[in-house]
Formats: sequence, C-alpha cells, structure tokens
Amino acid sequence: MNNFRDVDVLVAGGGPSGVAAAIAAARRGANTLIVERYGRLGGAGVTSMVNPLMGRSCSPLVGEVLERFEKVQGDWEVLDLVYADMIQESGAGIMLHSWVVDPLMDGRRVTGIRVLNKQGLLSLGAKVVIDATADGDVAFKAGAEYEKGREGDGLLQPMTIMYRLGGVDKSRALLCGNEEEAFEIQVPEGSWHEVVQRGGEAGELPRNIGIIRTYESPHPGERIVNATQVNYVDGTNIEDLTRAELEGRRQALAVTKFLQQHAPGYEDCYIAQMPQSIGVRETRRFLGEEYLTKDDLVSGRKWKSAVVRDADFVIDIHNPEATSQAQAEGFAARVQPYDIPYGCLVPREIDGLLLSGRCISGSHEAHASYRVQQIVMAIGAAAGTAAAIAAQNNSQPREIDVSTVQEKLGLMATIRQ
Repeated sequence: MNNFRDVDVLVAGGGPSGVAAAIAAARRGANTLIVERYGRLGGAGVTSMVNPLMGRSCSPLVGEVLERFEKVQGDWEVLDLVYADMIQESGAGIMLHSWVVDPLMDGRRVTGIRVLNKQGLLSLGAKVVIDATADGDVAFKAGAEYEKGREGDGLLQPMTIMYRLGGVDKSRALLCGNEEEAFEIQVPEGSWHEVVQRGGEAGELPRNIGIIRTYESPHPGERIVNATQVNYVDGTNIEDLTRAELEGRRQALAVTKFLQQHAPGYEDCYIAQMPQSIGVRETRRFLGEEYLTKDDLVSGRKWKSAVVRDADFVIDIHNPEATSQAQAEGFAARVQPYDIPYGCLVPREIDGLLLSGRCISGSHEAHASYRVQQIVMAIGAAAGTAAAIAAQNNSQPREIDVSTVQEKLGLMATIRQ
C-alpha cells in the first residue's frame, strides 16, 4: 500500500456539494483535498447531464458559482472547469480518477480514506473527512446508521438518463419543463400531455414515461431531454445500477423516435450526447444529530442551529412505482423557504466525519426537496466551513460552536431566535 499525504480536510466526491465544501474549507485556511471518481468535477450536473441548476438558498458561494457559470454562457460542457478554477483559486487540491474504497478508522472516528487509482491503493489521512459521495459511501462503510427509500416499502425514486438532442428547429420546437406546462402546450395532435399519454398506450413509449420534458440549451439546434424513468432500482446495488443504465438508454432511443414523429420542430432531431452515467435521485440518507421532515419544509421551519438559510424547492418526488410525480402521495408539494440545521450534517456516533449533499439527515419527503444542485451546494459550503473550523481547533465536528460556523457563513444576522 502506498501512503500519499495527510491534509486538514478531505472531501470525498466532486459533485456540486463536494466542490462547494472544498472551496469553503480552503478559503478558511484548511489544507484541503477533493477526490473524485471520474475525470471531471460536477457530479450529476456534468456526468449525468442534469442540466437545470434547480433550487435556491441564500448562500453567497452558490451565488458566486452562478455568476461564474453565466460568464461561460451557461455552457454545461465547461461547468467542470468553472468548478476546477474556483477550487484551485481557493488553494485546495484536486485528485481525479480516484475511487473511494473505504474509510480509515480509529474506533468510531474516521481518520481518512483509502482510494484506488492508477497509482494503486492510496491512504489519505485527514483531520476531518466530508462525505460528498451522494450515496454516503464513506459514512456507510464507517458504520453510520441510515435510512433508504420511502417509509413502508423502502422504494426509491426512479433513475433517469438525461441527454442532448441536435438537429432541432428551435423556432418551432416546444419547451416543456413540468406537468402543468404539458397540459397547456398544444401540438397538432392535442395537448402535449395527451399526446404523450397516447404514446404510452400505443406502445410507442414505455408505460412508465408520463411526461417528456425538453429544456433549453445555449447551443443552436440543441435541446436537453428529461423523460426516461427506470423504476424499482437501487443506486447502491450494482445489478440494479447496470440494468438502469442499459434500460435508460433504450428508453432514450424510444423517446427520440417519438419526438421525431409527434413533436413539431423535432422531425430531424438526433441524439447528440448521452451522459457518462445515469442520474440517481435517491439512495442512503444518514441519521444525524438533527433530522429534517416534510412538516419542517412545508411550514418553513427556522432552526437556531441553521447553517443553510432559505432553502427553497418543491418536494419533488418522482413516483417510485409508476409515471412521473407521485400524485398519490400528495407531491410535488410547495414548501416555505426553510432552514437546514447543522445537526443534519453530523452523523450519529461517528466522529471525524461530516455529511454533505443529498445523503444528509432527513426523511424521504424532505430529501426530495434538498437533493437539488443549488441546495446541496449550500450544504457543501456549510460542511466545508465547519470542517475547517474543527480541523484548525483539533476538535470533532460535533464539538464545535455552531454560531462560529454561522458567523463565517454570514448567517448570524439572519438567524431567527
């Protein structure tokens, strides 16, 4: 085994949450390294082509990312470089093409991680590790307690292959972002919703596809498609993940053919790009010192221990069993701008570790809101700030004064007692 180096803060996972965590930690003076399994930073937004940067919060770091992204005309093909530039400007290091194998442990304390890459198996030590792997791979292997899926049957939200079309006549091509718009948009054969439903009934589309969303692209003749839906799969099960990748791509072919035949402006469209990996909405959710619920979001609950303020996105549950959103469960439900407390980032009974991104502590319903990219970035900024404080004080993340984190994040004036 090759020993590589020790750092103050080690971030596992280079998605938007991990990127924000690395930037925040390094800006607070911590010697920081971010480790990513693919050759590009950006997580689902880049490797899975989940192009809408959905959600909202009051995080200044998220605002910086959006400003930098706007300077490259919102081009998703260079978002990874936007992230890389911001990380390197902060002073943090980047290690790509490196898979997390397992955590280094001292009893119940995480002291680093082992990664596998072209150099072999490397040990990376850290005062604090941030698990931004989305699936919570570090926390899982450290023995942290977690939940998975909805209450009752444990079913998870479906996975989706998003992809890019070329050859679109944008002057005539529809844009459809959600189900409400699908009812309103009219094409020669009727409302777009009706046309898609008839396509499923006629066997032109898989029956579990209830909506075909098309999003704008900054490039001429291109649109982004969000339509495929693979149900009854678990992103932490390799057989399920393999099946989902293959089925999702086959569904993309069917959707493209359907668009060619039924959607004005798409007659000559073609698949210009498929994602590197399928988009996974939900897997493990770890139990922390605090726990977010649906009621917290719907009521816009304010926490004294808040490290994310004014998070805002609908409770967007894609039906684990059937088509589109889970109307039978009463979602997608509106929320009031809500707080995310620090305890949701601190796993129970495990030291040396912070959670970041969609694996934080919360219910199936709450997760369906905070899982989106702008909100997980805000979570990452909080995790990185807290990790730097803990590392510099040689203390455990659960021991630090939350007000210090809030002060560094600029939240003190907005925390409601």
